[in-house]
Amino acid sequence: MDVLVAYDVNTETRDGRRRLRRVAIVCKDFGQRVQYSVFECNVNEAQYESLKARLLDVMNEEEDSLRIYRLRSPRQETIESYGRDSYVSYDDPLVF
Repeated sequence: MDVLVAYDVNTETRDGRRRLRRVAIVCKDFGQRVQYSVFECNVNEAQYESLKARLLDVMNEEEDSLRIYRLRSPRQETIESYGRDSYVSYDDPLVF
């Protein structure tokens, strides 16, 4: 399943800046950054539960915000992208 992860972490404190880095690291383990605080991830159900658990473990629910959207498939029919788009489909052959 394709999911979109968007987060807003309070970075006014050192702990907040640390959480911001940790949230980004967790997201990178499951998908790719498409904007500064937005990641697109293609995960199965077990990976989805792991992603969600790890993010909830990192964030501070009193100071931060996290949203996870399940996207309809196929991706190209549900997402419109304008401007700079560096999305790479890992389902297609990778040729550089």
